[in-house]
Amino acid sequence: MEHNLGQGNVPPPGSIDKSRVLNVKPLRTLVPVFPSPSNPSSSSNPQGGAPFVCVSPSGPFPSGVAPFYPFFISPESQRLSEQNAQTAQTPAPQRVGPISAAVPINSFRTPNGDVGSSRKNSRTRGQLTDEDAYAEVQDVDAEDGTGEGRRTKQKKPRGRRPGGTAVVDLDQVANDILSSINPIVFDVLKQPDGSRDAVTYTLMIYEVMRRKLGQVEETSRDIAGAKRPDLKAGNIMMTKGIRANSKKRIGGVPGVEIGDIFFFRFELCLVGLHSPSMAGIDYIGSKTSQEEEPLAVSIVSSGGYEDNAEDGDVLIYSGQGGANREKGASDQKLERGNLALEKSLHRGNDVRVIKGLRDEAHPTGKVYVYDGLYKIQDSWVEKAKSGFNVFKYKLARLPGQPAAYMIWKSIQQWTDKTVTRTGVILPDLTSGAENLPVCLVNDVDNEKGPAYFTYSPSVKNLKPTAPLESSGGCSCTGGCQAINHNCPCIQKNGGYLQYSANGMLADLKSVIYECGPSCQCPPNCRNRISQGGLKFRLEVFKTKDKGWGLRSWDPIRAGTFICEYAGEVIDNARVDEFSSENEDDYIFDSTRIYPQLEIFPADTEAPKIPSPLYISAKNEGNVARFMNHSCSPNVLWRPVIRENKNESDLHIAFYAIRHIPPMMELTYDYGTVLPLKGGQKKKKCFCGSAKCRGYFC
Repeated sequence: MEHNLGQGNVPPPGSIDKSRVLNVKPLRTLVPVFPSPSNPSSSSNPQGGAPFVCVSPSGPFPSGVAPFYPFFISPESQRLSEQNAQTAQTPAPQRVGPISAAVPINSFRTPNGDVGSSRKNSRTRGQLTDEDAYAEVQDVDAEDGTGEGRRTKQKKPRGRRPGGTAVVDLDQVANDILSSINPIVFDVLKQPDGSRDAVTYTLMIYEVMRRKLGQVEETSRDIAGAKRPDLKAGNIMMTKGIRANSKKRIGGVPGVEIGDIFFFRFELCLVGLHSPSMAGIDYIGSKTSQEEEPLAVSIVSSGGYEDNAEDGDVLIYSGQGGANREKGASDQKLERGNLALEKSLHRGNDVRVIKGLRDEAHPTGKVYVYDGLYKIQDSWVEKAKSGFNVFKYKLARLPGQPAAYMIWKSIQQWTDKTVTRTGVILPDLTSGAENLPVCLVNDVDNEKGPAYFTYSPSVKNLKPTAPLESSGGCSCTGGCQAINHNCPCIQKNGGYLQYSANGMLADLKSVIYECGPSCQCPPNCRNRISQGGLKFRLEVFKTKDKGWGLRSWDPIRAGTFICEYAGEVIDNARVDEFSSENEDDYIFDSTRIYPQLEIFPADTEAPKIPSPLYISAKNEGNVARFMNHSCSPNVLWRPVIRENKNESDLHIAFYAIRHIPPMMELTYDYGTVLPLKGGQKKKKCFCGSAKCRGYFC
């Protein structure tokens, strides 16, 4: 672009013709060209030619030098720059020889003082350590079969705690969580062989730590979300040995059931299902009479290669390698995981298969489904779409195992209406009262449905009481933000936003304060999660021995809001009346003793709420009235208080304790009443849990 150097040549704004481009070249190939001066005698260089002056684009500029587009500055700024240059007494610039290469642009400093960056992602074997702008997005599946992943520089968290000045210490946050765990849990985790309890405890600790780290980092940083709290939590747990099944093995993994789901690759590692955090093939060394050979123990098929899993019992799996981002594609080699699969073909050992499926609720992430044990039946080499040779392995699922991936496939067929859902009585039990239809299904017997009731999506209080404390709500017109420490709703929650960016409960507080009618934030505010209606495609179905139950077509992540308990608020007198007549099946009583999470002793007591709450869903209610009791539930409840200056606005919300696969029944602990009231009888429990108490009341 033409532009003469010299004083007083800064053009007025808008006078630059940006279309006058003489020659376009990549920036890294450009070399400065200096014209001969019109008056050689005026130059300080006795040999002639213009002196070379190296100046940052943002200045200061010495006399006789002006900025070029797009670094124009005002004449006043130019004058100040010249004064600064003179005051600094910078030595006169010396002439240099011919320039052989352009200076990298990341060597300049931008006006705000930050060095420009042109980072390259180096590929190293091992775990991911950090990922910029993660913001609660699920584990990015960068599986390329090489066991290699992106590694970025670990940065210390910046910012301050709400109302404080200390830099957040994430390790201390993690230690606080670990110190609150029941000591019995660590005794279970120390066992050499895992168990269902060990797996459950490990995943629960991971989820609580991951969500808490994300909450703390998001509140402390001026960015929307934390930097890979999933990896931070996983690394802490691995370092401290908090995991299940640390020893690799062939075959099933104790405590991991077919159909279990995972939302992070680190979860697979922590429970001993699949050790590599990135590679798709896990293997061990097996000693033979002659030498040690690798044997495959598990594979993850998640779309990184041209795999074929259309048949639910047969998987065509592509080998690893041959895809290098720096060197380009190449033929795969019979080494590492590929060699292990080939050896397992001849040895005939079982191989665990985990299938990665698209997470419909969060399209950038995946859901990993453990589909059980397979055997490798055949292998061959074929040309891939890239034109290079890849290894192919045919695996067949062992018969007699519970359905896992096929459940997902069936649900997809029901959704696409290519297959009709059997046993449907009503396509929408709510008659349009909810955002999503709730179908009524009975494929067990001939019963045509539950007793008549009026569907209502929310709780009704015909005799509202005044709020315990006056509240004007928040003024967050654009929605509550985690870094807004002045928000009164955030302050009531201990200085943190209680929900993550994906709507998951970030803390295990006994009471949740949400925005309400008194607040100025919009309906989609992150602090109104329980007010948005149903987010999952639920189904009311007939069970074999517990009446009607509730389950979901969609996978539910731990900490996710499911529904609230809707019905009519009643007083204690009516509760006693229903109890004496044994008609209390559809009553929620907040005064019962509710064991919450045995892993955290502080949460074994019932959540503390401002006043007792009794809700009857016998005649009017929503899907929550169909949730059955279990002594080992996958759902818990929390009281939610919404900001309302006119009346007490108390609700009961249900959240997932752990990841819940599709078509698994949703249950919570009904709690117990001690002592029993007159005429009240114990009810036999049919939950079938290994920890079943035998009854509930």
